[in-house]
Amino acid sequence: MRGEPMATLCRPAIAVPEHVITMQQTLDLARETHHGHPQRDLVLRLIRNTGVQTRHLVQPIEETLKHPGFEVRNQVYEAEAKARVPDVVRQALANAETEPADIDLIVYVSCTGFMMPSLTAWIINTMGFRPETRQLPIAQLGCAAGGAAINRAHDFCRAYPDSNVLIVSCEFCSLCYQPADIGVGSLLSNGLFGDAISAAVVRGQGGTGMSLERNGSHLVPDTEDWISYAVRDTGFHFLLDKRVPGTMEMLAPVLQDLVDLHGWSVPDMDFFIIHAGGPRILDDLCHFLNLPMEMFRYSRATLTERGNIASSVVFDALARLFDDGGVATSAQGMIAGFGPGITAEVAVGSWTNHDSRPDPAQELADLELTPSVALSG
Repeated sequence: MRGEPMATLCRPAIAVPEHVITMQQTLDLARETHHGHPQRDLVLRLIRNTGVQTRHLVQPIEETLKHPGFEVRNQVYEAEAKARVPDVVRQALANAETEPADIDLIVYVSCTGFMMPSLTAWIINTMGFRPETRQLPIAQLGCAAGGAAINRAHDFCRAYPDSNVLIVSCEFCSLCYQPADIGVGSLLSNGLFGDAISAAVVRGQGGTGMSLERNGSHLVPDTEDWISYAVRDTGFHFLLDKRVPGTMEMLAPVLQDLVDLHGWSVPDMDFFIIHAGGPRILDDLCHFLNLPMEMFRYSRATLTERGNIASSVVFDALARLFDDGGVATSAQGMIAGFGPGITAEVAVGSWTNHDSRPDPAQELADLELTPSVALSG
C-alpha cells in the first residue's frame, strides 16, 4: 500500500443524550429489581468492575425500564435518530471542511434499531446530499461496525481517490433493555451499555487526522454464538458468553500481525484507539501487546464516562485524542473494533496535519497576479 494516495479520517463529532444514569443508580436498580436473583451479588460485583461511572440514555430511566413492545421501541429509535443525527452530521462535515455535496458515500452503522430503507435515504433526502450518493448500511457487526465502517470508507477512497465518505453511527443500546432477561450476561449488559451518536468524514484528499494506510479483518473461528442477538417477539435479546472476556488472547496476535505486515512495531506506535467493550479488553491488550496502560487512556475514558457505546466507541475515543491536541505529524497509530463473530476490524495509519483552507499569502499573490494575466490576454 506504500506510495498509494492515503485517505484521512478526520475529527469525529459526538453527541450523547441528556438523560444520565450513574453506577450507583445502576447498582441500586439491580438490587431492587433482582433482589431474589441467586447470582445478584455476582452481578453487582461485575457491574462495579466495569468501571462505568456514567451512561447516557435516550429516554428517562423510568421509560427505559418499561417495555411497550418491539414496534413502539423501534418507533422511538427512528424518531430519536431523525431528531439527533443531523446536528452530529453537520458538525462532522464542518470538522472535515466538507459540505453534503462533497460526500460520495454514506456508511451508516447501528445495531440497536431497524429501518428499511436505511436512515441513509432520509439523510440524503433531507440534508442536501446528492441523489447519487452511495449508501452502505451496516447492521449486524455490532460493536465491530465502527472499525468496519472506517475500513470500508478506506477501501472506497482507495478505489476512488478523490472521493469523500461520511460515517454515521447511531446506537441507542438502552432500547434493547429486556426486563425479563435474568441471565448474568444480560444483567451485566444492563450496567455496561450506553447511548451515543457519532459521525466522521474520511477524505480521499486533504484533511487533518489519521491517514489510513492498511486495514484488516479477522474472524475467530467457531465463536458465532459468543456475542449475539436472539430476535424474539419482544425485540433484540443480547446474549453474551462467559468466554468473551478472554477473547483478546486470540485477537492480540491478529493486531500484532497487521502491524508487522505494515513494517511497523507495536511498541514503537504512538496512539491506540481501541473498542472499549469492557475493562478486561483493555487490560488484556496491554498485557498481550506489552503496552503501558496509558496507551489506552482515551478508550478507557470513553468506557468510564459513557459506557460501552457499541460502534460509536472508536469515534468517541478518537475525538478525545483530537481534544487532547492530537499527536505529532507522522505519529503511528491503530484503530480496532471488536464485535460479534467474534470479529476484529483493524486499521493502522499515521497522523497527518493538512490545512485545506486557503493560504492568505497565496490568495494575495493570486490577486496580484490576476490583472496582469487578464491584460496579457
